[in-house]
Amino acid sequence: MAVDLEAQLAATGDMEAFEKIYRRYHHRVYSLCLRMNRNMAQAEDLTQEVFIQVFRKIHTFRGDSSFNTWLHRLTVNQVLMHFRKPVVRAEQTTEDDSFPVRVARGTEDPNKMGLIDRISLDEAIAQLPPGYRAVFILHDVVGYEHEQISRMLGFAVGTSKSQLHKARIRLRSLLNNRKTSRARLQDSSVPLASMLNLKAHQLA
Repeated sequence: MAVDLEAQLAATGDMEAFEKIYRRYHHRVYSLCLRMNRNMAQAEDLTQEVFIQVFRKIHTFRGDSSFNTWLHRLTVNQVLMHFRKPVVRAEQTTEDDSFPVRVARGTEDPNKMGLIDRISLDEAIAQLPPGYRAVFILHDVVGYEHEQISRMLGFAVGTSKSQLHKARIRLRSLLNNRKTSRARLQDSSVPLASMLNLKAHQLA
């Protein structure tokens, strides 16, 4: 593939090849950083850090998997390093054995949700504390198991389960509140047809 060839050239110090990789993948890396971190400024900083690591480590790309997969893994690891910082880890909770619950029916697969519901879920995720958000995204969005998350973030498996449990409860509450607020807004709004009839009457 052309990308793999560019990666091989970049590994030899070919800056033109590296710049092509940067232009091709910058937006994708930024989107993943933003989805995991929910902060535009930090996502941009993390994106730059990712490509610094790409420049330093591209010689380790052996082609065993696609370059896209290799870059995705490197990006996730870079964001996880950010989550390991003390200011983020301070918001992590203690371990408990609570059984995880689902956020709300229909939110298990965001791709099957309507646009408004996806926007609501995305905004609700942004309101989670960083520790909750990290575990929720790693488990329910990226698809890692609790054992993997515990190794990535440096805490017990039970803590990962607890974080996910509490994140889902918080999200369910946030989504229910948004749904209630939206319903009230719709009930209290003037129907479009009535507004048009009123406007027509005023213009007559």
